[in-house]
Amino acid sequence: MTTLVLLFIINLLHSQVDSHAHYGGIVPELAARIHMHKIVPLIETALKKSRCSIKSISAIAYTAGPGLIGSLLIGASITHALSFSWNVPIVPVNHMEGHLLSPMLEEKKLNFPFIALLVSGGHTQLIQAFEIGAYKLLGESVDDSVGDAFDKTAKLLGLRYPGGPCLSKLAQYGTPGRFRFPRPMIHSSDLNFSFSGLKTYTSNVINKQEKDFQTRADIAYEFESAVVDSLVIKCKRALKKTGLHRIVVAGGVSANNVLRKKIKKMAINCKSEVFYVRPEFCTDNAAMIAYVGMLRFKQRKYSKLNIFVSPNWLLSQLTTIK
Repeated sequence: MTTLVLLFIINLLHSQVDSHAHYGGIVPELAARIHMHKIVPLIETALKKSRCSIKSISAIAYTAGPGLIGSLLIGASITHALSFSWNVPIVPVNHMEGHLLSPMLEEKKLNFPFIALLVSGGHTQLIQAFEIGAYKLLGESVDDSVGDAFDKTAKLLGLRYPGGPCLSKLAQYGTPGRFRFPRPMIHSSDLNFSFSGLKTYTSNVINKQEKDFQTRADIAYEFESAVVDSLVIKCKRALKKTGLHRIVVAGGVSANNVLRKKIKKMAINCKSEVFYVRPEFCTDNAAMIAYVGMLRFKQRKYSKLNIFVSPNWLLSQLTTIK
């Protein structure tokens, strides 16, 4: 997926879903090649649609990680070239910090400190956010991310890629109570997650059942319920452990309606506030990167022209904004 935002006026996206669907998942080399072909036309279109002159651009923000190294290098190379040619500062942004702070794009005001559940295709983390750039990892998945678990289980059910939304759509036709799956690690004392065992359990159930539509829908319903329950239970525990009363849910999986409803119900019971971003900003997007870039630009957190990318860039490695 290649995205670009210009001064919050234009937020353009080229989805690679159709290109990768044939392979049942992301092909890194293909992703990088598509980025290379699409990024310059997106920039040209953004400049044209925004009616914005190059002279009015104050800085450029780009995603420096975490992510696939090939795609990161394409974006970093293009943006550094623009930074040099336009003579404006360049700001590297952490992908996960973009998701973490994405609810700040909405009108509902989000104040620090808060708990954040980051759920995407590559990450499942519980973060305690003290201020911009000051984050503590409370828990994470010890194996598959929740997004991976959704996609892999969807494939077992014969659904197309990306599997998560397809599985959730199928689950809407499921019958509650027909199956009962385990809720992994809900009795552990830590705040970590695990979904690999649940995926295997679901696979065994699928292999023993008929492959008719209703059975597949019932399995999808129970799998989704088990995943969401696990996430909600750990979120509730994190709020209690930290004593906080604000929780952010961000990342691609945060668009899941069942997760939103159950998190909201839990938050009400815990007398806490929950913050989401609109669905189009849940998946990877340029608006969240531009927003974080703007915050750091204002505090003169610039980068030099030597290209920086970090496929495994951790939130704990970021610096605060004073």
